[in-house]
Amino acid sequence: MTLFTLRRGNAPLILSMPHAGTEIPGEFAGVFVSDWLARRDTDWHLPLLYSFAEALDATILAARISRSVIDLNRDPSGASLYPGQATTGLCPTETFDGEVLYRGVPPDEAEIARRREKYFTPYHATLRQEIARLRARHSHVTLYDCHSIRSEIPRLFDGVLPQFNIGTNGGASCAPALGAGVVAACAVPGFTHVLNGRFKGGWITRHYGRPEDGIHAIQMELACRGYMEEPGKISSDNWPTSFNPAAPILPILKTVIESLLP
Repeated sequence: MTLFTLRRGNAPLILSMPHAGTEIPGEFAGVFVSDWLARRDTDWHLPLLYSFAEALDATILAARISRSVIDLNRDPSGASLYPGQATTGLCPTETFDGEVLYRGVPPDEAEIARRREKYFTPYHATLRQEIARLRARHSHVTLYDCHSIRSEIPRLFDGVLPQFNIGTNGGASCAPALGAGVVAACAVPGFTHVLNGRFKGGWITRHYGRPEDGIHAIQMELACRGYMEEPGKISSDNWPTSFNPAAPILPILKTVIESLLP
């Protein structure tokens, strides 16, 4: 089974998509309450959404394995990224809305360690290799971590999420000018954005962002409504909806990505 896809570019920019995967390996057949429930919190359609980045010669790394098997954007130690707030773990046992994922006993420490070695380690080994490859060619490299989420999930956040949720780990993961450039690109009339709001950046942004070493990391958490229809109440009959290739956020995202290039 292919764990991820990799498009190698030469620009000093990497797009990481750790939650784009929908595949559930055969070894997990019957383990989850349903495969739809296990896939429901996928960051839908991101490879399509960011396909324009190929023409900019960006490197694009996209997971193919579902985040319900293992979350590639969580601390591998299992430590919470948002202490005191509702979130999901390294091997999630429930959905964003709090539904139980497993039919039986959830994974124990030994099983989590096995999945970490089999699924988590290869993705991050590749990400480190690509950062090193591009850093050897450029004075600095930007890692842009791509995410999306439903606009309303009361268990995780209040109200309706802004359309663009930019995370720089409170300014620690990238140069201030880079974050400011992304904010400026998102400040378009009719759209909403926030910097370091509910989503400040996951483990990838926090772990790899070392601006003092020429490695900048920034996370973009998009509200799904920007590029796909969000039903009022989702079910296996209506979710996910299809990607809208005429979504008005597309030119904004292109400006965002272009702002990260020299």
